[in-house]
Amino acid sequence: QVQLVESGGGLVQAGGSLRLSCAASGTIFSIDAMGWYRQAPGKQRELVATFTGAGITNYADSVKGRFTISRDNTKKTVYLQMNSLKPEDTAVYYCNLRQFNWDYWGQGTQVTVSS
Repeated sequence: QVQLVESGGGLVQAGGSLRLSCAASGTIFSIDAMGWYRQAPGKQRELVATFTGAGITNYADSVKGRFTISRDNTKKTVYLQMNSLKPEDTAVYYCNLRQFNWDYWGQGTQVTVSS
């Protein structure tokens, strides 16, 4: 089993910044991908930013230039630095780890951006 523990969400004004963290633990052999997704009310869950196992990053167009994903391999932790936040970034942010084509999800952390 794999456990993902997220932290760092909260309420921020538009233009502000937040940093999310996700620590992975458990039975981890080979990470195919690890990163962040989000789901706003009434919308489908969408990719925000991820690392592939080879370290290649992938960002949603809507966050490019504002969000930065980083990782600490020794701690099996990924971070999401979110700058210039907009009200449309309001969502529950979920950490994801894919291993052997199986997706593991964190419990989610709420990010609310007020206008």
